[in-house]
Amino acid sequence: MIKKHILIAGLLLLTVVGLKAQESNNFKVAKSIEIFSGVMNQLNLNYVDTIHPVQLTRTAITDMLAKMDPYTVYVPEKDMSNFNLMLSGIYGGIGSTIQKQGDYVVITEPYEGFPAQKAGLRAGDKIIAINGKSAKGMSSQAVSNLLKGDPGSHFQLTIQHFGAKKDTTLALTREQIKIPNVPYYGMVSNDIGYIRLTQFSPNAANDVRNAFISLKENHNIKGVILDLRNNGGGLLNEAVKIANIFVKKGQTIVKTKGKLLSNDMDYKTPGPALDRKIPLAILVNGNTASASEIVSGSMQDLDRGVIIGQRTFGKGLVQNTVPIPYGGKLKITIAKYYIPSGRCIQAIDYFDRNKNGRPVRVPDSLTHAFKTADGRIVRDGGGIEPDIVMKPVVFSQVSADLYAQNYIFDFANEFCLHHKSIAPATQFRISDTTFNQFKKFVRNKGFSYKTETGMLIKKLQQSAKREDYLKALKPMIDSLQVDLKKEKKQDLNKHKKQIDEMLRVEIATRFYYQKGKTASALINDKEVSKAVSVLNNKKLYDSILAGKATPQKGK
Repeated sequence: MIKKHILIAGLLLLTVVGLKAQESNNFKVAKSIEIFSGVMNQLNLNYVDTIHPVQLTRTAITDMLAKMDPYTVYVPEKDMSNFNLMLSGIYGGIGSTIQKQGDYVVITEPYEGFPAQKAGLRAGDKIIAINGKSAKGMSSQAVSNLLKGDPGSHFQLTIQHFGAKKDTTLALTREQIKIPNVPYYGMVSNDIGYIRLTQFSPNAANDVRNAFISLKENHNIKGVILDLRNNGGGLLNEAVKIANIFVKKGQTIVKTKGKLLSNDMDYKTPGPALDRKIPLAILVNGNTASASEIVSGSMQDLDRGVIIGQRTFGKGLVQNTVPIPYGGKLKITIAKYYIPSGRCIQAIDYFDRNKNGRPVRVPDSLTHAFKTADGRIVRDGGGIEPDIVMKPVVFSQVSADLYAQNYIFDFANEFCLHHKSIAPATQFRISDTTFNQFKKFVRNKGFSYKTETGMLIKKLQQSAKREDYLKALKPMIDSLQVDLKKEKKQDLNKHKKQIDEMLRVEIATRFYYQKGKTASALINDKEVSKAVSVLNNKKLYDSILAGKATPQKGK
């Protein structure tokens, strides 16, 4: 009885301390608002020039929120349309990505089945004018704003097709554009299915479910790969329902805990699983975040699937939007989420910053151990560590520059001018003839690029000149420059495999759009190959989930 009274007294003391701390914080907030109001009033009354209160307030809010996490942002009324688009993934437009190249914005990728593609727009087409208004010099955002509008609205678009000399004016009708959650699914071996999920917008779970059902009904699949690489997340409820495809009804997938009790939620699977037995592999990387981490992390915690790839981003924060006076909204972090083992995978402490003011990652030494359903050790504080860690693809300098300077993009457009069709995306390959044509194309266009080695040689030359060693070292420096020039001439052949991949995917996208892009990219995908081998090896798959396998690493 005495212990009970002591416990109650302790709880009361903690409550009183908590209330006093909250009262103190409320006073500090009120005081800060009063100070800000006083400063603004004095500026308005006494500053020598007319002040711009809206701009000053926006600056103050932006700087204040910069001290929080990057997901807590103020959205003024004028930006609400773009904000709503970001949340829904739906807008009125023509369905195409665009990019500024030189003086004009060009079409980079029309989406299959939407107005841009149906009107015959192709990658590389230059946007000359919109409703007669010249687009020369416009930014990508300015052109995007003009292309968007209410579904059903009409406008005229003047373009110059890639390779054409004359302009063409087209009459287009905007449609509701909904970027697909699942741009591609199919078979990656005789008995392993594959589903690519790119976002968690409304109906994502239904899209994954339908893809899975189609694979089961049309193929004798013995395992399935869910690809969450580069998926930045979205709606939490969709993540729970996707997990529900593979785990039983009533299973907790994620809990949220915040300052207010109303933000403490327990998200359980709402219905019976579609398949609780089929072997599952989930692909992740450093850009797998938020809802994607809920799916991959819960499957790991429940020992329901093998995670393959690189450590995920580590976003364990939950946001909600609240109204702000005069039509704006504040997207604010209200809670942290915790997956079934009890761990939070948030990787960055935004209130712990280094001497440069940058937030730091939670060090491994401060993480905590948790256990999966079957007793495997997993840790919090740094994203989801895969069961099988694969080295990420690192592009060579020449490959990166060929892509960044649009040589891959432009050659694919040139290729399309001379080819009416290609083999199916899963079968199309870059021939030696095509690769040689690309090398000639690059050479004729005067392609050049800087290397770290070249910059170091130049720095050595500058240092030698400054320190009066140049006369003695010049023969060696000249020799290094000659040798580097010879080596750079071999770079295209040296990195042929990587450049082949880039060309193949870019060209396949021209003919087969987003589905072809994904299908082509899977051809030599090491992480997909690893997933296939694991799913086809039941003994290895089971031993990984049981925590008995030697830690797996991939190349």
